[in-house]
Amino acid sequence: MRTSEPVKVFIENREVPWEIVAPGMRRKIMAWDERLMVVKVEFEKGAVGTLHQHHHSQITHVENGIFEVEIDGEKKILTTGDAFYIPSNVMHGAVCLEAGVLIDIFSPMREDFINTGNSNGTKK
Repeated sequence: MRTSEPVKVFIENREVPWEIVAPGMRRKIMAWDERLMVVKVEFEKGAVGTLHQHHHSQITHVENGIFEVEIDGEKKILTTGDAFYIPSNVMHGAVCLEAGVLIDIFSPMREDFINTGNSNGTKK
């Protein structure tokens, strides 16, 4: 968000629109400022978060579902309540084994997400 925009301190899930990002995947950019971003990503069974890397540090909470997560060549099956940490510039991806939701936290915020979609419940 630009520094002149007011910061939303309460974000209601029902007010944040979904954005289709890939086959079987959609996301909601829940909240962000220049230093931090929270994104909810919903996966259908079989959907793939392709291997990629970025300069942002990332922590992800498995809200529900089952995922095969790969980080720096190591794979692990994670399920509801688990979490994982991805350091800056490390290759990572996920395959959804049972439909579910991941909650991604990025630092700093993902500028590329803001330039392509919705944020804080308002269309850019």
